[in-house]
Amino acid sequence: MLFRSDVAQPVLDDLRSRLHHTRWPEAEPVDGWQQGVPLAWLQDICRYWADTYDWPQRQALLNRHPQFITTVDGLDIHFIHVRSPHAGAMPLVLTHGWPGSVVEFQKVIGPLTDPTAHGGSADDAFHLVVPSLPGFGFSGKPTATGWGVDRIAAAWAQLMARLGYQRYAAQGGDWGSAVTTALVAQDAAHCLGIHVTLAMGARPSVDGTPSPDALHALQRAKFYRDWDAGYSKQQATRPQTVGYALTDSPAGQAAWILEKFWAWTDCGDGGDRHPENVLHRDELLDNLMLYWVTASAASSARLYWESFGAGKRAALPVTVPTGVAVYPKEIVPPVRAWMEAAGFQDIRHWQAMPRGGHFAAFEQPALFVDDLRAFFRLLR
Repeated sequence: MLFRSDVAQPVLDDLRSRLHHTRWPEAEPVDGWQQGVPLAWLQDICRYWADTYDWPQRQALLNRHPQFITTVDGLDIHFIHVRSPHAGAMPLVLTHGWPGSVVEFQKVIGPLTDPTAHGGSADDAFHLVVPSLPGFGFSGKPTATGWGVDRIAAAWAQLMARLGYQRYAAQGGDWGSAVTTALVAQDAAHCLGIHVTLAMGARPSVDGTPSPDALHALQRAKFYRDWDAGYSKQQATRPQTVGYALTDSPAGQAAWILEKFWAWTDCGDGGDRHPENVLHRDELLDNLMLYWVTASAASSARLYWESFGAGKRAALPVTVPTGVAVYPKEIVPPVRAWMEAAGFQDIRHWQAMPRGGHFAAFEQPALFVDDLRAFFRLLR
């Protein structure tokens, strides 16, 4: 079924009213982001969101791409589907994570599907399928438990088959990397290769003196555990509880999500770090809107409960060709030895990127596109 985003005016009016009537806390007694999102910046963002941000214009950018809703395993799945004009294009499913959305991929859809219009070769063309995870954006919200990574991967396999793609490739970051890995473990007969920017299933393994890459990843992992993982514990244990506040307060939802774009993007160092150094505030709000207008704070958080709170998934071997891009400001950059120990048996492409963080396609679309072209060229 064809789909177009068409947010009703009363929803936008309600959002503006809530933003104008936000009950603010006092300012933080420290400099910068040490205790979280600074009051002055969040107030400025919320004023902009209420009075300047043009959702109809931004919504039109999303609606440039063909979108659909289909029911898979009893749940409505929203997805963007853009077929390349070039014969022999490779089908590719791109999967986002939290706190992202299909908005992350808007800047790469054109170059990937129509490379000749963006300085590339028709030989590198892709047919793109970009689904919204269950409970995220315009996809349906599960009303029963069980929608973890493996079930999502099975749904993606069904979706690609329904679209007529007997052989396809997959790419993902954040939860998208976990879904992509599970997808190929379940559907290796049809998935010809995968590309990831985060290795969620690869656990640190240190014997003797760690390599420089491993040491860097260990330092990043320790910082994440000590200072950056509170949101994950909350969403993994009490997603319903946090959902009430975030669904009721757009300022609260903004703080919860935008903090991660400060923490996880390659947006500067020290006191110069700022999310708007790498993404325009309209882009940040485009992504945020897909959480607010769909009231999906709780439903998106439940993926953590399904994956961490309700039991850990068993590691599965990844036998298909795998490409990895290592962005320097990733939460925990992939380490090849750890991935190989975790069951990635055929890593054919390993690229250290010069810049970029957790939201690779969003932050560095040109680097992202070039790397996907380089890896999947090996499989054509």
